Amino acid sequence: MMVRPKEFDEQTALAAAMQVFWEKGYEAASMGDLTERMKIGRPSLYATFGGKKELFEAALKAYVELSLTYVEKKLRSMPSVKESLLAYFQGVIEGSGGSNPDFGCMCVNTMVELAPHEPGFAHITADFQTRLTELFKRAIEDGIKSGELSDQLQPSSTARVLTLTAIGLTVTMKTRPDPSQVEHVAAEILTLLE
Repeated sequence: MMVRPKEFDEQTALAAAMQVFWEKGYEAASMGDLTERMKIGRPSLYATFGGKKELFEAALKAYVELSLTYVEKKLRSMPSVKESLLAYFQGVIEGSGGSNPDFGCMCVNTMVELAPHEPGFAHITADFQTRLTELFKRAIEDGIKSGELSDQLQPSSTARVLTLTAIGLTVTMKTRPDPSQVEHVAAEILTLLE
């Protein structure tokens, strides 16, 4: 018996699934939504990715890698650590980097929707937080080394606060706050570095 070659690109299909889950969340994304956007039939979805849960896990992991790569580039985009952090937090507010404040962060959405009762997803989102904290910590350490930031700062604890602040800000932006509520928030967050 001859095995038929796949008639679709797995990465393209996964990116499409990621977009559906990001827009709708896990529960609201139907198999019809997924197969339509992925441009594949259900048998191909099941054969390649498993069920909806396995597809979501693969999409979430892909999202985590894309997101952390984006953050790392953003934090290294300027010679000044403060300017880079300001740009990052302003990006959360404005929805830059291909994100949409209405969708929020897929990882943060998963923390709220699924992590409390799905240990596998809780593990992925906890790993995301750990790695995001590490990126912030490295940026702070670089700022201390360059003399831009005070050597009195505690990089680990400050980085954890920045991570929790980023998560809270992401959730807040999904609620579409009045712009006056958030227009100076990015600059206010930087006072943590003084």
